[in-house]
Amino acid sequence: MGKLQTLTAGRVASLTGAVTRRPGTAAGERHSSGRITALQWASRLILPAALALWLLSLRHVDLAGMRDYGLLQVLPVLFWIALGLLALGFCLALAERRTTGGWFAGYVLGLIAVIHATPTLLYPTLRYSWAWKHVAVVDAVIRHHGQVPHADKLAIYNQWPGFFDLNAFFLQATGLHSALGYATWTPPVLNAVLLAPLLLLYRTVTRDRRLIWGAAWVYYSCSWVGQDYFAPQAFAFLLFVTVIALVMGQLPTSALYRTGETRAGRWPVGRFVVVMVLAAVIISSHPLTPLMLISALVALSLPRRNRRTVLPVLAGTVVLAVIWDATVARPYLSQNLGDFLNSLLKPDTNVVSGLAALGAAAPGQVVVSWIDRGLSAAVFVLAAVAFLARPWVRRTGLPLLLVAPVPLLAANAYGGEMIFRAYLFALPAASLLIAALLLGRSARPAPEPGRRPRLGVLAAYPLMLALLGGLMFGYYGKESANYFTQEEVAAGRFVAATAPPGSTIVSLTSAVPGLYVRYDENPQVQMDEQDLQDRRRLVEDPVKGLEGFIQRADPQQPAYIILSRAQAADLYQRGILPGGTVQRMDAALAKTPGFVPVYRSKDAVVYRYQGTKS
Repeated sequence: MGKLQTLTAGRVASLTGAVTRRPGTAAGERHSSGRITALQWASRLILPAALALWLLSLRHVDLAGMRDYGLLQVLPVLFWIALGLLALGFCLALAERRTTGGWFAGYVLGLIAVIHATPTLLYPTLRYSWAWKHVAVVDAVIRHHGQVPHADKLAIYNQWPGFFDLNAFFLQATGLHSALGYATWTPPVLNAVLLAPLLLLYRTVTRDRRLIWGAAWVYYSCSWVGQDYFAPQAFAFLLFVTVIALVMGQLPTSALYRTGETRAGRWPVGRFVVVMVLAAVIISSHPLTPLMLISALVALSLPRRNRRTVLPVLAGTVVLAVIWDATVARPYLSQNLGDFLNSLLKPDTNVVSGLAALGAAAPGQVVVSWIDRGLSAAVFVLAAVAFLARPWVRRTGLPLLLVAPVPLLAANAYGGEMIFRAYLFALPAASLLIAALLLGRSARPAPEPGRRPRLGVLAAYPLMLALLGGLMFGYYGKESANYFTQEEVAAGRFVAATAPPGSTIVSLTSAVPGLYVRYDENPQVQMDEQDLQDRRRLVEDPVKGLEGFIQRADPQQPAYIILSRAQAADLYQRGILPGGTVQRMDAALAKTPGFVPVYRSKDAVVYRYQGTKS
């Protein structure tokens, strides 16, 4: 217990940037170090000023004005000034060697707030249709006290239920009605919580707090993939970073080992149990993250000196994953085994599957996609340059973690998203490599006689702005389809409240809030998921294009067709159906017998169909 307290105290002191004086420091030097320099004054004033300007900028934002570029085209100039000031203040804090960890934490948390709390503060409803879907799954788990029957395409969540069971337990323990209330704040809160394991990971590599906090800043400046909403992936990724940080802390090359805070290769029983419990939760919550974890552990075990530390964790994780896949997840895996094997034979297709053709996309989305790709490429190029220019990083596990997702990228397309997930899992390592390139030559803090500022750090300011600019395009560029008005939410709730069990719910895309409420009772049909011929038939004649889907259902049960603003934006952005499809369908259904408009507002309309005799 005493050792654990000593270790915890040491880590807290380092993460908050506590400064230890060297013996023999002169009295005059001590007095000088107590003065606040101009750089310190500037960095301390800029942080609250930037955050105040950010909050002021959110007072008058016309969300209805979002088009091709989402939030980018409606955020006022004051917002961008605040973001630029925040980056400038952080660079000044890096330049002044006496900046404490508290101010670094303030800047990084401020960046998290500006990026991730902006949509939460601006939007009146939950962002992302996928977040609405996951809320519906939690509600279904509670209704069925566990596994959800008749789940159809959402049956995969029965095989990896950890995230949903945990939320169901939390709701029942607290008496809350639904996860909808706190799901809205998941992006800012989860990113703030993720900061702790990121700092722990970086501290296993270096003792220089400027590098540690610089790497955290780079991570949040480049994490554009958007896997931070209310989802199993976000939860599993948080645990993944925690496990990797704990493993890295035990390696012989760990900075913690050099400072005597850990004994490399010897797992304390309690810490090993914690790692295995976290691995088990990951395995039960998400199908991809356990594979990423195993791949990362395999990569870390390649150097002989690491094997005593890594192999026990790797073996335990593999055993737990095999047991889970052979029991709970067996139905899904056996059903899709053929697809998995076919994917192994198409590594080139898997790699490029996420780089979808942009010919049909909206012009603004083409620009957004190319900037996304440019930012991702820049991250890996900068990390590669750091590998060449900073020899000390080669002795760490960072390069191994950077390339660890590559085998999975070649093995499976993961619905076209594997390239983005590979980027996400490589980003924590890439961020510290980039910080090492920009800010430091050594893993150890440099001698600081006189604690003179390093104004050369300011040369990194343009690059930091460029990374933030790329992030904003990727993270905010699709918001016209991710954002829902209250009228759209009301339409989804109307269908959930009035549709009897067995009703077919038809939509053009999944961009409908509440679409999956009671998904175990009402089958779902999304037209953008149908084959090309069905989509062509829908475009040529909306009524005939729908008939094949609404007449397959039980004739005694009605079908509900939901058309909405977000669906129109989604179709326009992706180009999978002509941009005016929503308006054309509304006009066609309005004059066709059998289709009765039962809900209509500015942003949504719901038609009920029960045949021409109803």
